[in-house]
Amino acid sequence: MINPGSRPPRRATPRPSVLPVVVSVGTMIVALVLLVAHIASAAGASSQPAAAKSQPLAVQSASLTQNGQQLVWQLKMAQPFSPGALARDRRTLCLLIARSDSGAPTGQLCLAGPRDGQHAPQVLYAPISKGVTGRASAIAATVTRASNSDLTASFTPSAIGVSYQPLRWQVISTLGAPACSAPATGLPPAGSCQTLSPARATLLNVRTPQPSGCVPTKRGYVSAGPTNARQVALTFDDGPGGSPPTMDFVNLLARYNVPATFFEVGNQINQYDPTGKVQRAMLADGDMIGDHSWSHADLAKLTASAQRSQIAMTAAAIKKATGFQPCLFRAPYGSVNSSLINVASSLGFSTIQWDVDPRDWSLPGTNAIVSRVLAGVRPGSIVLQHFAGGPRYQTLNALPTEIKTLKARGYKFVTVTQMLGYKLTYR
Repeated sequence: MINPGSRPPRRATPRPSVLPVVVSVGTMIVALVLLVAHIASAAGASSQPAAAKSQPLAVQSASLTQNGQQLVWQLKMAQPFSPGALARDRRTLCLLIARSDSGAPTGQLCLAGPRDGQHAPQVLYAPISKGVTGRASAIAATVTRASNSDLTASFTPSAIGVSYQPLRWQVISTLGAPACSAPATGLPPAGSCQTLSPARATLLNVRTPQPSGCVPTKRGYVSAGPTNARQVALTFDDGPGGSPPTMDFVNLLARYNVPATFFEVGNQINQYDPTGKVQRAMLADGDMIGDHSWSHADLAKLTASAQRSQIAMTAAAIKKATGFQPCLFRAPYGSVNSSLINVASSLGFSTIQWDVDPRDWSLPGTNAIVSRVLAGVRPGSIVLQHFAGGPRYQTLNALPTEIKTLKARGYKFVTVTQMLGYKLTYR
């Protein structure tokens, strides 16, 4: 690999503006990126035109925006490209992330070919500390391509180790030696082995997303999700509560990076979370809140008018505390009839039941809860457990083993809204 710092003196060539710290450690960053490309490359001829072989891939346009909880990276290249051929052709195409204040780089996301047996390209993230790039690993990202010259990748800030706060970004396209070499000297032509887009690092004011509601794609009765993906939704009923405090459930799930869906009883909100602080923490962590009636009555035994009141009053209490309008309803005791399902639907709710019930409300012991959950889960399962309505320490203590075992079995944890493909709205 050519060391830019060892080049003989040459006439200065104007260069585009770059992240402040990238300028100060520019040779180190570029060298590291080129080294990654060099190590990963394999022999093979590029199908690009000869004129393009000696230049980095040209970026026609690039953007990084926020869409709710997701950051969305969009690229439009001047020519077709294959993420799987980048390393072979000694190229990299990466998104540099930097601090908003100092401009110090914190990491880079680079495109790579798909995993074995997959079709979508991968996004690899490597942290950068003091100009030194760490080991890259694949992150959870949704990658789509409308054509062979563009690409869109969506991911959460947590996937790259940052929170919802302002950042700076810039796309760097590189070409490594010997492809990027002048025939006479064997040295890379100044300024031609990397391009930066935009020319100046751009500020993105990332804000903590505040969901304002959810929109069901289909209303009615649901007891499980699609079976074509290894997904599972943990759901908890009867809160908020105090034994243990609801925040203990929220914090434990956050430690394991597991989202869940909490179905709340309206008349308990003022008692256990009068300011809405706990419920807002749920939403901020990516959890979902659903409606579990006002007083935990058997709604199937009530008139349609009373059913409507029980659901509407709870939804109003949740919205007052959080600003969030729920779209998920669960009937107490799982007791439903056609009138209740129709009333819930008319209020904008899907009626959500379950297909795995460990009967944790009966306090069978932590081990029994764990074994019943693990025995029952299938792709698309909705698991019923409780976070109030009695002492729920057994349920809380069962969660770490449930989570670790299901993850080891290849399951991904999602909220009910995620499992069913419901759209969230944000303010």
